[in-house]
Amino acid sequence: MRMQTPNPYTPTVGEHLRAQGISRRGFLKFCGLLASSMALAPAMIPKIAAALEQAKRPSVIWMSFQECTGCTESITRSHSPSIEGLIFDAISLDYHHTLQAASGDAAEHAREEAMKEHYGKYVLVVDGSIPLDNPGYSTIAGISNLDMLKETAAGAAAIIAVGTCSAYGGLPKADPNPTGAVSVSDIIKDKPIINVPGCPPIPVVITGVIAHFLTFGLPELDSLGRPKAFYGQNIHDRCYRRPFYDRGLFAETFDDEGAKAGWCLYKLGCKGPVTYNACATTKWNEGTSFPIQSGHGCIGCSEPDFWDFGGLYRALSIPTGSVSEKVVYAAAAGIAAGVAIGALNKKTKSDAVTAHKTVSVAELNQESQS
Repeated sequence: MRMQTPNPYTPTVGEHLRAQGISRRGFLKFCGLLASSMALAPAMIPKIAAALEQAKRPSVIWMSFQECTGCTESITRSHSPSIEGLIFDAISLDYHHTLQAASGDAAEHAREEAMKEHYGKYVLVVDGSIPLDNPGYSTIAGISNLDMLKETAAGAAAIIAVGTCSAYGGLPKADPNPTGAVSVSDIIKDKPIINVPGCPPIPVVITGVIAHFLTFGLPELDSLGRPKAFYGQNIHDRCYRRPFYDRGLFAETFDDEGAKAGWCLYKLGCKGPVTYNACATTKWNEGTSFPIQSGHGCIGCSEPDFWDFGGLYRALSIPTGSVSEKVVYAAAAGIAAGVAIGALNKKTKSDAVTAHKTVSVAELNQESQS
């Protein structure tokens, strides 16, 4: 990535695209990709186009603290818009620990110049938690994560906390939290913060949130600071295995007949009922699949303290952790009722469905339609 020299005049996104030789048709196609990434209906495309005609390309400063680079790996795989389209057409990415070509003093100079030139207007993106026990646990250019965050956040228009580590502390915060890891919102209290959790988040969710902020400003957030467009429903309610759950059909092991037939993975530890994310609808790898579709239960990675829920393969009704007891036990009560109803349905229909007969999704869909 090449650092850009500050320009007194910042063109709008529409002007920038036209300067690149993009036709009106191509511009509308770009708007269509943004609408898709923001989970908006096609009817919103003209409104996006009108907004982009006036929207300035914002300066973006992206900082990585205690993290694994998984969030950056994820965004480089975005396809709607692509990382190239995002960087070169929608935003001006002026600083990024992983993607920038500059290093050392040159890199820090780019950050300082972007902060000065766009004070009060730039977007700060953060991935990774911030250690408080000892500044030496994580430093960049000799600056502690805490000091760099506070300094850069001071002039930001808004902050996007990408990944569960920056949103809620993530894996570094897991018990016993040896570094004293905390989230961005634990430190910064005077700026709008959009949490985009996930370990890592889905690529198009990251770009979609950035695109939404560029086009319409702050999105509607839930009680945990997450955009409702992507985190408004739990995975369980949108999962294609849900019909099996409703009928009390559960895989007991990952290689039994139920697992091969696509039965519900609740008994194998799936945290879908208490996890809010777009995995079951947006999916990964350009909509190819998501963990449950690939045969593994959800681990709840977009929820606070997910690592301390208990064993990854323990059902929600028998948690072993203590950090999220209220969340897990409350969910378990409702889930237990659902399992009981499913078991009753299974018993009343035992003549048609037995433990030795696999039931396909097609059969369930046909039954529900009748």
